[in-house]
Amino acid sequence: MANTFHQVYIQLVFAVKGRQSLLKQEFRQEFFKVMNSMIQDLGHKPIIVNGMSDHVHCFVGLNPDRKISELVRDLKTKSSHFLKDKKWTENNFAWQNGYGAFSYSRSQLNQVYEYILNQEIHHQKMSFQEEYIGFLKKFEIEFKEEYLFEFLDDL
Repeated sequence: MANTFHQVYIQLVFAVKGRQSLLKQEFRQEFFKVMNSMIQDLGHKPIIVNGMSDHVHCFVGLNPDRKISELVRDLKTKSSHFLKDKKWTENNFAWQNGYGAFSYSRSQLNQVYEYILNQEIHHQKMSFQEEYIGFLKKFEIEFKEEYLFEFLDDL
């Protein structure tokens, strides 16, 4: 629409079902590049996709004409089909239900980009569970523990 301007930045965080370590080092970066392309194909601006063997962070310039929930649903569907087609995972790959979506201002772009880029270093000091609960607390999001991701130590 003419005379409509927007600037919406969202970090999405979601995990492999059962928090299995299925996103192996040997294909992870290629897979994240594919996810980047999928985000663009879904009508949003990918900034960075990175993560660990059991979860992913996607930083996105959101198209406000589309719902965040539809982006996540479609991205999870397309990426899990991609992994199955490539046969990169031994098990039947699936993402866990749910996700985190956290908004940022333009002034925070570089900080969030660097945070996501350096996931391996970051997770030497902090578990995914600590990280995710930290996001919820930082953004003052009320939550019930029974609705959080399945964490490995809970299984």
